[in-house]
Amino acid sequence: MTVIVGLTLDGTEWTPQFVEALDARKCIGCGRCFRVCARNVFELVDRESLDLDDEEEDLDDDDPFGDDDDDDGFSDDTSMVMTVKNNGDCIGCEACSKICPKGCFTHMTKQAA
Repeated sequence: MTVIVGLTLDGTEWTPQFVEALDARKCIGCGRCFRVCARNVFELVDRESLDLDDEEEDLDDDDPFGDDDDDDGFSDDTSMVMTVKNNGDCIGCEACSKICPKGCFTHMTKQAA
């Protein structure tokens, strides 16, 4: 099977990478992905509604003390996080992933029908 392929204005082929998942545990709720997405794929929700705080926290290998001191200007204790509202509206441009300061997104190609 072949994957869906798009064309640019000059006819160059490109392979769309559609949003597969968003890791809400990494999300800082900055809203950058929401603002850059013209397709209404995301929704800002209350962190408590996802029960993320009850899960065991994994310490990053890069951050053994878990303080996430990366000076990005955002607190990891934010009360809002982004979720995927409707990934069926995604056009595969990957703008969300490119603008995300925390690398929350995973993308996938889609098989052509």
